Amino acid sequence: MSEILTKSRARNVFYGGSLFFVVVFVAMTAHSHRYITQTSTAGMELTDEVRQGKHVWERHSCINCHTLHGEGAYFAPEVGNVMTRWGVLDDPEGAYEMLDGWMKSQPSGIEGRRQMPYFELTAEETKALAEFLRWADQTDTQNWPPNDAG
Repeated sequence: MSEILTKSRARNVFYGGSLFFVVVFVAMTAHSHRYITQTSTAGMELTDEVRQGKHVWERHSCINCHTLHGEGAYFAPEVGNVMTRWGVLDDPEGAYEMLDGWMKSQPSGIEGRRQMPYFELTAEETKALAEFLRWADQTDTQNWPPNDAG
């Protein structure tokens, strides 16, 4: 009676299985790249101003209080869809004015409310942050957050 798994059969299973999983890995990598570049990207171009706004977001650690598409702290509101909530998604100047007014009114000093600290942002930084938030608002988040308020 012959052995069921000989050395040559084991070698063929190993090489065949390895080749199969390499092909699967390459196919999944290609699919992921295609999906990321064509489906899940923002509807707005990634400009230098958007990049600068991301740097402002990071430098002032906004994510320590706010969430952006569900990531971050839950102390302050979700800002991934703030431009839609404010109605200025398609208006860069309006987005800047709304954000600038909001930032300058903080902290509000209302007793018992969570307070946002005052950040001494330049007009250029505020415009860049507004563009970053507009860009983030146009990212396909697959219906996240589940409600308008985040």
